[in-house]
Amino acid sequence: MSAGTAGYVLVGGHSSRFGADKALAPWQGRPLAAWVAEQVRLAAGSVVLVGSPEKYQALGLPVIADELAGIGPLAGLATALGHSQAQWNLVTACDMPHLTREFLAFLLCKATKEAVDILLPFDPQGRAEPLCAVYARPCCEAINEALRRGVRKMTEAFTGLRVRELHFAEYAAFDHDGLLLANWNTPADLAGARAAG
Repeated sequence: MSAGTAGYVLVGGHSSRFGADKALAPWQGRPLAAWVAEQVRLAAGSVVLVGSPEKYQALGLPVIADELAGIGPLAGLATALGHSQAQWNLVTACDMPHLTREFLAFLLCKATKEAVDILLPFDPQGRAEPLCAVYARPCCEAINEALRRGVRKMTEAFTGLRVRELHFAEYAAFDHDGLLLANWNTPADLAGARAAG
């Protein structure tokens, strides 16, 4: 993609249900966060991790500290958008082992063509997935304002922004098994992903 796009992977979660740091869990021969970051980089042209530089610098990727650590992914999104110089920002969680660069590039292409504030995919069950979405940089102001009001749920921060919902039928060609947006929350999820992968 062009210099008008950038990629960010949020690695600041607590992984409490997983029992260990899922960003560092092995996947396809490397830490999961590094694998996801590579898919993001190939789609967006660059990638930066948002989380603890001390914890993740060993991955050999750029890492920026979450400016409001400990209050959830909305703060990580605000950090990413505040750091970015790009108009279009692909932001993902670190625990999505089935993401592909082809799907991520499709998201960026669709967002840039439709010129919306947020391109928000929905999984096959109809649930929004704001942790694999494209955000226009000007969203940063609205996201920060929502944080100041105490909003923590990501989709609640999108009020007033132009959100383009992307439903499964529109991207099913990239998702033959319905797992593209699946994430790891427990060791059982990891075992299932390995069996499917």
